[in-house]
Amino acid sequence: MSVKSSLIGKIENKTAVVGILGLGYVGLPLTLRYMDVGLKVIGFDVNQDKVDALNRGQSGFEHIGDDRVQKALADGFEATTDMARVQEADALILCVPTPLNRYREPDLSYVESTVDAIVPYLREGHLVSLESTTYPGTTEEIVLPRLQQSGLTVGEDLFLVYSPEREDPGNPDFDTQSIPKVCGGLTPDCLEVGVCLYDAAIDRVVPVSSPRAAEMTKLLENIHRVVNIGLVNEMKIIATKMGIDIHEVIAAAATKPFGFTAYYPGPGIGGHCIPIDPFYLTWKAREYDVHTKFIELAGEINTTMPHWVLDRIVDALNSRAKSVKGSKILVLGLAYKKNIDDLRESPALDVLRLLIDKGAEVGYSDPHVPAFRGHGDLQVEMNSTTLSRESLEAVDLAVLVTNHDAFDYELIKNHAPLIVDTRGVYRESADHIVKA
Repeated sequence: MSVKSSLIGKIENKTAVVGILGLGYVGLPLTLRYMDVGLKVIGFDVNQDKVDALNRGQSGFEHIGDDRVQKALADGFEATTDMARVQEADALILCVPTPLNRYREPDLSYVESTVDAIVPYLREGHLVSLESTTYPGTTEEIVLPRLQQSGLTVGEDLFLVYSPEREDPGNPDFDTQSIPKVCGGLTPDCLEVGVCLYDAAIDRVVPVSSPRAAEMTKLLENIHRVVNIGLVNEMKIIATKMGIDIHEVIAAAATKPFGFTAYYPGPGIGGHCIPIDPFYLTWKAREYDVHTKFIELAGEINTTMPHWVLDRIVDALNSRAKSVKGSKILVLGLAYKKNIDDLRESPALDVLRLLIDKGAEVGYSDPHVPAFRGHGDLQVEMNSTTLSRESLEAVDLAVLVTNHDAFDYELIKNHAPLIVDTRGVYRESADHIVKA
């Protein structure tokens, strides 16, 4: 029996062991899904505290219940920092961060160090899948040469695929199981094994011709959002200056049954993908003498939106003969989107930073983030304010940045003296509500 057939057989009869490297927002849900379908998972992470917490049955994520981790542990899941245990797994799925460096260039150090760590333990019959978002060519240019150092032949002895993660934390309609999985293999045999692995846990697997095609697919998905969000944010600025409610316009345009998709403006963009992924393509495109002006312009618009919010706060306070400096301002929502606790690249943190720099007395309220102990280069500590009539009446202005469902919007409207609404929650006109 060939190496490929043996590995496919182990996956199909549920005797294969899956190793997931990186137990964060992507790796942990994938771990739990494979455990749900009866495939044993060994989880790897360099963070000992995270590994210890998981082995105690604590997920560490608000949207992933501890009970799911506890069930997985009871069914045989283990978390470890010991990379030597890679030998025990048949499939190795890499779910590690791919951030940008200080120059807004791709930082592949997590991918490189993780692949380097597994190479000494690779054996015949391993499948390696990279899920981290990156530029087209990463799998072949960065991962493949490292795997070849093992002396094994990729496509015969071991198999390599790229399958971009599509996690959307807190999405009530789609989860790891129901979001279709794109997969591109280095060779046809690699693709066959990769599709088999994901088909065991995902409702629909979408094969593409190569890892590069799969890498570009993920970038297109997110750049599509970035560009359209940039467009609607620019439209919001124009509409506001013209005295037009952009949310009314979007609702009307959305009645067209073809040729229009509604996107909604906000205080900027956040999360682990949307603010970062476009820069992977713009960086790689320079190698081909292509300048991605359209993408970069959209990114520029989105990154300046917190400054637009600040301008609206200044205008609102000026209308009450107040300055930002010394004013008590409450930021409503720190997470990058509603109903989750994820702070990665959140525009709310930019708004918070700008207000602090201007001398405002700033607090925040976020039911999903009870305590803030610094994030990135914003190193301040504060606790979430419980919303009440008293706490709202005690501030000069409340700025709604993240529209959590848990907020009592009537309470806010009735008792905050000034409101700057960046999310279009308040559609009615009122003297104390400023739309931003």
